[in-house]
Amino acid sequence: MDGTLIDSEPIWIAQQFVMVEAHGGTWSHEQGLELVGSDMMTTAVAMQAAGVDLEAGPLVADLEQRVLESLRTTVPWCPGVPGLLAALRAEGVLCAIATTSSHEMAALVAAAAPEGTFGAIVGGDDVTQTKPSPEPYLRAAELLGVRIEQCVAVEDSPNGLRSAVASGAASLAIPHDAALPTEGDFTTWPTLEGRTVADLASLVL
Repeated sequence: MDGTLIDSEPIWIAQQFVMVEAHGGTWSHEQGLELVGSDMMTTAVAMQAAGVDLEAGPLVADLEQRVLESLRTTVPWCPGVPGLLAALRAEGVLCAIATTSSHEMAALVAAAAPEGTFGAIVGGDDVTQTKPSPEPYLRAAELLGVRIEQCVAVEDSPNGLRSAVASGAASLAIPHDAALPTEGDFTTWPTLEGRTVADLASLVL
């Protein structure tokens, strides 16, 4: 979701800066980028080390609430995403969100898309193991009622890409903010802009 469907990583990093500096600590853009695709507990530990004097639970809740408030104002879709989602829906292709962000946040993003775009949502709080475990993608396929081998998983982070590849889905890397490996059992496109349903289908044939 973050960095593939919506350009939300700048929002996360901006709010990390606000929270760390409010607690008298220091934060950098590089530290924020290192957390792209990480689970929320990993983010909490990093922010605590940077000076945020909060327990992990309240810290995560505060950070997520700040990002949610921003998304309630506007959902910043990544280039090419609205058109591709509309084409997938028109062709009857089932879609799901599988994210390390909360189910609440994923539901907000799903609600910003045309009704019926997403048939399933798997948030970080819906699984026992988040990415890089394959569980989020396997759960999403199960909820959609399809075999994981029939799916294309779209990712922009190293942890997400490891999750996608391990799940058995055809894995597609879309570089965004985080540095991705250049080789592996995945395909890389620079963006989803201009891509079609047929382009995605070609990855599983």
